[in-house]
Amino acid sequence: MAWNEPGGGNKDPWGGSSGNQGPPDLDEIVRKLQERVKSLLGGVGKPNGSGGGSGGGSGGQDISMRTIGVIVAVVFVGWLFTGIYIVDPAERGVVLRFGSYSKVTEPGPHWRIPWPIETVQIVNVDEISSFSHKAAMLTQDENIVDVELTVQSRIQDAANYLFQDQTPEKTLRDATETVVRKTIGGSKLDFILTEGRSAIAATIQQRVQNLMDSYKTGLLVTSVNMQPAKPPEQVKEAFDDAIKAREDKERLENQAEAYANEILPQARGEAARAVADAKAYRDRVIAEAEGEASRFKAVLFEYAKAPSVTRERLYLETMEQVLGESNKVLIDVPSGNSLMYLPLDQLMKQQPPSPRTSMMPSSESTPTGTRSGSGAQARVRDTSRERGVR
Repeated sequence: MAWNEPGGGNKDPWGGSSGNQGPPDLDEIVRKLQERVKSLLGGVGKPNGSGGGSGGGSGGQDISMRTIGVIVAVVFVGWLFTGIYIVDPAERGVVLRFGSYSKVTEPGPHWRIPWPIETVQIVNVDEISSFSHKAAMLTQDENIVDVELTVQSRIQDAANYLFQDQTPEKTLRDATETVVRKTIGGSKLDFILTEGRSAIAATIQQRVQNLMDSYKTGLLVTSVNMQPAKPPEQVKEAFDDAIKAREDKERLENQAEAYANEILPQARGEAARAVADAKAYRDRVIAEAEGEASRFKAVLFEYAKAPSVTRERLYLETMEQVLGESNKVLIDVPSGNSLMYLPLDQLMKQQPPSPRTSMMPSSESTPTGTRSGSGAQARVRDTSRERGVR
C-alpha cells in the first residue's frame, strides 16, 4: 500500500510520520540514505543469526552483486563511448598510444581506445600560414640589393609536424633566410632587377622545400612571392637611370625587330615577283622566237617553190599591214612623177563642208570622181608592182 493512499499509515517515504509535524530533518534523510546504500553494498557481511534468517541474508547478497555488475557495465560502456571522435575534412587525427605515435586517421568518424590508453591530437592540414622576409644582400657582381619576399606553407605530414621537429615554423624561417642568401649571392644584379624575379622565386621555393623534406618538418611550401628588388637608397637615382636606359634599349630593339619583320617579307615578295616576271619574259621571248623561226621556215619553203608570187604576196601583206592603220591619203598626179600628200583627215576635222558642195548634184561629181578614183587606184597598183619588181 502506498504511503500517500488512505490507510497508508501516514508515513512519508523516508520512514517518518506525515502528521502535522514540520519538514523532515536533512541530516536524518542523509543518514537513512547512507544506511540503505550500506545495506545494498555491504549489509551481507552480517552473520546469518543476526538481523534475520539465513534466507534473508542470501537474498541481500544476490541483489548487491547484481547491482555492482550493472554499475560496472554502465561505467564500462560509458568509458568505451568516450573513444569516439570525428575528424573534419580539413583535419587529420594523430593517435597516440601511451604517448607514442600510433597512426594518422583521415576525415570522418573514428574510434580509439579511450583514455588513458590512447589519445588523439587533431591537426589542421589545410590552414595556410605565411611570413615575410626582408634583408639587404650581396649579389654575385658585388652589388647590394634589398630583397623582400613572402613565404606561404601548410602542414603536409601531421605526424612529422608533431614529432620530428620541435619548432617547424622556426626551422622554415631559418631555412628561408639561408636559401635566399645563397640564391641572391649566386645571381647578378641585372638579372635580379629585371627578368629574373620569377625564376629566383621558383628556385628559392624548390630549395626551401628540399630542406624541409630533409629535416622532416612535415611542412609544404605552397608559394614564394618575391617583391621587386630595390637598390639601396643611397644609389637609387643612379639605378633608376640605368633601368631607364635598359628599358629604352629594349624598346628600340623591339622597334627594330618589328621593322625588320615588316620589311623583310615585303622584300622577299618583291624579289620572288621579279624572278617570276623574268622567267615569264624568258619563256615568252623564247616562244615568240621559236614561232617566228617556224614561220620563217614555212615562208622559205614556199618561196623556194614560187619566188615571184611569194615576193609579191609578202609585199602586199606588208603594205596592207602598214597602210591599213593609217589615215593618210596619197594622190598620184598624172602630169608629174612626184606624189602629193594632202592631210585630208585633218582638213575634214577642222572645216565643215560648205552648203554649195553638199548641194551639188551627184551626176556632176560621180563620173569625175569615178574616173579619178579608178585612175588613182590603177596608178597605185602599177607603182606597187614596179616597186615589187625592183
